[in-house]
Amino acid sequence: MQDFQFDWVDAFTDRPFGGNGCAVVHGGAHLPEAVACAYVRETSLVECTFTGPSEVADIKVRYFLASREIPFAGHPTIATVAAMRDRGLISGQRITLETGAGIVPVDLEDDLIVMQQVAPQFGVTPDRALVAAAISLPETAILGQPQLVSTGLPFCITVLKDLDSLRAARLDAVAMEPLGRALGADGSDVMEPFLVTLDGFTPTGDTFSRLLMVPPSPPEDPFTGSATGAMAAYLWHHGLMDKAAFVAEQGHLMDRPGEAHVALVGDRSAPKGIRVGGRGFVLMRGEVGLPTSLQT
Repeated sequence: MQDFQFDWVDAFTDRPFGGNGCAVVHGGAHLPEAVACAYVRETSLVECTFTGPSEVADIKVRYFLASREIPFAGHPTIATVAAMRDRGLISGQRITLETGAGIVPVDLEDDLIVMQQVAPQFGVTPDRALVAAAISLPETAILGQPQLVSTGLPFCITVLKDLDSLRAARLDAVAMEPLGRALGADGSDVMEPFLVTLDGFTPTGDTFSRLLMVPPSPPEDPFTGSATGAMAAYLWHHGLMDKAAFVAEQGHLMDRPGEAHVALVGDRSAPKGIRVGGRGFVLMRGEVGLPTSLQT
């Protein structure tokens, strides 16, 4: 067993019990995937991060779901930097993170933590009928053509016609299987549709989104920063967003309201990157004892 300091941070919010929670385990990046995933399951959170030294950036960050390691995630990035700043581990206005998706620069702009996600990659466009079946909605509820987009982690960006459709969406795990194959999932990836409407939930927002998830993850993600970047790239690329900077909202239907400030880097048709910023609230601090391996 080894003891680690940890912080439990609500990301994309400035108050407790909003946005999306993430536990940040300081100095635990060397732990094996099985231990890290078991810790995520123990917390019942969607994702947790484990930090460690880096030879190419200021710090190394590993990201874990309950089932596997992933290369990058948005709200855990905000949470990690918020936790480090709270502990006085950051000096200056910029920090670089070594992630599985590459080096991610993060700027500290007053209380806003702004990460620059990598240039988007636009992937396959699955049959609308497959997407509609996966989210238990008629095809008429979908605007335009869903598409796989990644700014570090791939999501099937799906624009819905209105808030009522977004409320009514339910993930069908069986129907997700053929959609996953169409998206190129290899068994370890899921690539759930990221659902978005072109109106905010509140007057502050420009978009409102949901991410429904399959087990062993919780049924819904309160706020998804990586998908927010991919969604923004999709909207700009397809001419659905006129603003070069906007406010994205998520989590309000779960009573965990969160918001991100999103900005374009480069040209709308071919962005060089997506800046996604949010706030973080450190809810808990403590020490956790974790095994350095799991017995099988």
